[in-house]
Amino acid sequence: MGPVALWHALSQDDVPPPLGASLTKIAGLRLRAARARPAADLAAVAALGGRFICPGDDEWPGQLDDLGDARPIGLWVRGAANLRIWALRSVAVVGARACTEYGAHLATTLGAGLADRGWTIVSGAAYGIDGAAHRGALAADGATVAVLASGVDHPYPRGHTELIDRIAEQGLLVAELPPGDHPTRSRFIQRNRVIAALTRGTVVVEAELRSGSLVTARRALALGRFTMGMPGPVTSGLSAGVHQLLRGEAAVVTDADEVIELVGSIGDLAPERRGPTLAHDLLDPVARRVLEALPARGGVDTEHVARESGTPRDLTRGKLFELQSFGFVQRCGERWELARRVNSTEGSRRGGT
Repeated sequence: MGPVALWHALSQDDVPPPLGASLTKIAGLRLRAARARPAADLAAVAALGGRFICPGDDEWPGQLDDLGDARPIGLWVRGAANLRIWALRSVAVVGARACTEYGAHLATTLGAGLADRGWTIVSGAAYGIDGAAHRGALAADGATVAVLASGVDHPYPRGHTELIDRIAEQGLLVAELPPGDHPTRSRFIQRNRVIAALTRGTVVVEAELRSGSLVTARRALALGRFTMGMPGPVTSGLSAGVHQLLRGEAAVVTDADEVIELVGSIGDLAPERRGPTLAHDLLDPVARRVLEALPARGGVDTEHVARESGTPRDLTRGKLFELQSFGFVQRCGERWELARRVNSTEGSRRGGT
């Protein structure tokens, strides 16, 4: 019916309900409509410096339309920034409320790293991972959005009143519910779909096998968004849900660079990770083979090295002189042995690493 026609139908008793609608449900909706005070709500949010946005407004994030019939009728927004612009480069970071120090550290570091690279952190302002992600973004003087399951004038949880006030000053508070409304269990689930749709991808940091964070991640996956998880100890029940996601539904990420590689533009690649480069890594394959043919202790002649390395004698001799110039080997008469400086490093490698 659309919001306007529905409002008139619920507000006027002489308007018949839609065909096939449950009369009991319609009666309950009429009671809710009777106590609604939209003009007072608009005045209340304006007094906070906020506003109400709906589809068609310049500030409306178009990606919320992917929710189809589940799209919010509108959103109450508190904060100076433009929600549509911030949502274009945004990542959701969600996870357990009763998180470990490990999880809180990961979320804070991830929030700060993404914010420092110009990405908006979106979460639900809950205890645990949500709060840590918001704090990381705020500490980096970055952008963060808290999607609340209550009105934008009703900080929840109460213990995060100071944090939510900081987000209102430096970032944005967003809610479907009008000012003054309190959260309920079902409203948290509804809130999660907004987080999933609003962002380019969702990262889960610590979640049990039964968790609202997994609901958010799977909703994001169904919407075609990137779904990611940060692994934890395999013995931790708080990471069990994340590990289940990583068994096919989500991609493994360990830092902000890897998240951006997935959700960012072409060319936003994470730096290549590899162990330290050793001197012998820079040698050509034949020289490495000749070097490997030398024993850890004592010297051998050229014939022995050629035989052990499977290299022609003349080529072996040339490579030995090359290795000598690089300081890998030394010549003692007609015999060749590892140079003393190489013995300390190459010897440990030969000894069983």
